[in-house]
Amino acid sequence: MKNLLYKELRLVLQPVNIMFLAFSAMLLIPSYPYLIVFFYVCLGIFLMSITARENKDDYYSMMLPIPKRDTVKARFLMVIFLEILQLVIAIPFAVLNHKLFPSGNEAGINANIAFFGFAFIIFGVFNLIFFTMHYKNTSKVGIPFLVACIGVGIVIMAVESASYVFPFFHDYIKTMVPGFLGYQFAILAAGAVLYALLTFVAYKKSATAFERMDF
Repeated sequence: MKNLLYKELRLVLQPVNIMFLAFSAMLLIPSYPYLIVFFYVCLGIFLMSITARENKDDYYSMMLPIPKRDTVKARFLMVIFLEILQLVIAIPFAVLNHKLFPSGNEAGINANIAFFGFAFIIFGVFNLIFFTMHYKNTSKVGIPFLVACIGVGIVIMAVESASYVFPFFHDYIKTMVPGFLGYQFAILAAGAVLYALLTFVAYKKSATAFERMDF
């Protein structure tokens, strides 16, 4: 597995994937739908998959004396690393956001604790849709990404709209008031669990589909 991860780093990971991590700084933009920040990681994963396809990485991996499932596992570990790293990098920018804009975000949810729970959900939905479609036929990347974008877009619009539509969401989830942290930690925990579940299901389905592929 270590050698497969090294292959992912050298042959699949692109400089743009690292550049998109810096987009966490977009949390310093006033009155902005901040959940869009996490879309760029998804875009980077899409570009990474295109690179793998054009370099015939999957064909090369299938010729190696290793289980096909391990190839999928290495890709998922790389993706999980990028997604978690994006969340970690976003934390200091979220803290600074609170200092710069104490009145909150007029364009949607604030960059608070619940915000990171919704980010987990975005990544989980993307992983489930994109990879389960992509690994049915690794030559197809565009359609799986388009469908995954629709799924991610629905999550983002639902969360951002809830800030205006539902008083409970606005007063307890979006709020920056410390007294309601319990609700926000519940969203964070639920988001993390859902992310783990959706990503695990995505891996299992993707690995099974890839094992059935034959070039």
